[in-house]
Parts: sequence; structure tokens; C-alpha cells
Amino acid sequence: MKTLKHLFLGFACLTLILSCKTENKEVTSTTTDTQAETESSERTGQAFIEGDVGTTVLSIAIGSKDHTTLVAAVQAAQLENALVNAGPLMVFAPTNEAFAALPEGTVENLLKPENKDALANILKYHVTPGNYSKDFLKKFKKLGQANNGYVKVEVVDGEPMIGGARILASIPAGNGIVHVIDKVLLPPTE
Repeated sequence: MKTLKHLFLGFACLTLILSCKTENKEVTSTTTDTQAETESSERTGQAFIEGDVGTTVLSIAIGSKDHTTLVAAVQAAQLENALVNAGPLMVFAPTNEAFAALPEGTVENLLKPENKDALANILKYHVTPGNYSKDFLKKFKKLGQANNGYVKVEVVDGEPMIGGARILASIPAGNGIVHVIDKVLLPPTE
């Protein structure tokens, strides 16, 4: 159950990131100066630079209507900057439908501030250093993930399955590749 919570939180964060917009929002006049300072200090880094910084795995997720939950999760875990690094990064991006298939309340629970670390662990389990095509992934038995875990790779009917998830599409990015998957990957429980 703990692993399921972690997975759900991770996907929720990734969804959060994908649903955010790349433009900065101005602080309204009702926001106090202290609140504005806190918000701006928490939201710094490459992910928040205005202007054309190239297509990243993060910008691809943000631009996808099928990954709003993932974007929200990435934002909740504050992992935006990690997804705009030079890479190369391979992101296995579960769809909104994949998140919806999790037990009821899982995503909502993972998005809570007190579950930020668990969510980050789940989301990092969806990121692999490298930039491998769908066909090249067939050569692996497992992949080392950004959370220091491993995800199993199998070939079923000639198609690579990543942790039991099917790759629906692959989108190249300037800093890697996004493989759209049909299932949320949950790190194994210890």
C-alpha cells in the first residue's frame, strides 16, 4: 500500500507539471509582499525562465492535454527544474487515464504537501538517464531510474514493456525523449 501511495503521488506530481503553463503569473495586489517573496524564491531555476529555451521533456508534458495529472504531480513535488536539465532524460509519462486507473483517492493523497517526498520518489521512478528509442529499449532487461531504483523491461509481442506499461507514443525533446505510457509505474516496496 505504501508503494501504491508513492506511485500515485509521483504521477500526481508529474501530471501537475504537465498541466502548468510556461508563462509566469503576476502576483495580484491582494497578495502580501511576504507571500510574493516566498513564492518567487520557491519557483526559481531553468524551468521558470521566460522566453524560448527549447523544447524540453517538461514543455512537452505541459503542452499535452493528456498529461495534466502528471504535470500537477511534478509541480507538487517541485521537480520542474530536474526535467529541464541538459539530460539526456528519458521520461515515461503516464496519461491521465493511467492515473485515473489508480485506486480512488491515491492521486489526491499524493498531492498533499506532507506526501511531497513520496510523490517525488514515484515521479523519479519514471525518469531514466539516456535517450533511447522504443526499439532500442528492447535490448535492456532493466533500466536504472532517477530514484536509484530499477524498472524491469520485457518484450511482449515484439513491443517493449516498461514495468508492465505499454509505450503508446514517443516524442523527442531537446534534452531527451518522452515515452507516453498507459500505466503509472510504482517503485517496488522495500
